[in-house]
Amino acid sequence: MSILDLFRLDGQVAVVTGGSKGIGRGIALALADAGADVVVAARSMADCETVAREVRERGRRALAFTADVTRKEQVEALAQAAVDQLGRLTIWVNNAGGLPDCTPDLLSEMPEDRWDGQVDVNFKSVWMGTTAAARRMQEGVILNITSIGARHPRPMFGLLTATKAAANHLTETLAIELAPRIRVNAIGPGAIMTDQMQAVLPAFAAGGAEGPGESSLQAVKESLKGPLGIEGTPQDVGAAAVYLASPAARWVTGICLYVAGGLSTAT
Repeated sequence: MSILDLFRLDGQVAVVTGGSKGIGRGIALALADAGADVVVAARSMADCETVAREVRERGRRALAFTADVTRKEQVEALAQAAVDQLGRLTIWVNNAGGLPDCTPDLLSEMPEDRWDGQVDVNFKSVWMGTTAAARRMQEGVILNITSIGARHPRPMFGLLTATKAAANHLTETLAIELAPRIRVNAIGPGAIMTDQMQAVLPAFAAGGAEGPGESSLQAVKESLKGPLGIEGTPQDVGAAAVYLASPAARWVTGICLYVAGGLSTAT
């Protein structure tokens, strides 16, 4: 067996939450390219089916499934659908998350309902997804998509970054609890210019101030490229997911792999 064979995912069945757009889509298609069948889950069936068609075009089986990851019964139904319709469940990617309404807030001014919404989608959903998947896996891999923000807090995004840091800590604990049957790792992307990132970029650039100009926005975009000076893409995160899900990473568990152009080490 060559080293490249260790990165294959033939015969694996993956669930990707938030898999219909952005980073989730990039992960779903990368896993399919490596040989996995994929359940694409999100709240919009039309968007899920679009990505599922792309998976099928790669010669893999696919299932589009609508689910709200903050609802336990829907997460359980998603995990069971993978087993019932694709035969097994071996890879689970907790990707759904972010700012539910793309509205940043100062911690000191955040309404309680918005607090609860972010905690549910970015932290509690990781626990619910992991436990639902683990009960249906004989052995497998769980990946939690967190953020470089877990290491670099920023005004207006304090709760988002706190929940991502908490998800990293949860990853480490679950890796111990579920070993040796299941490996659990996280991926911390940098600020990839998805639709959601584009929507919140003005507030990100302002850092709590009002009305950043075009020059400020461009400066922030440049800074987010990190020391490598290039813009990250969903495919970059997908490549990391393929590695961590594959036999090539059989001796890797409980880590967060930062895919952020070097921002994880930059001050």
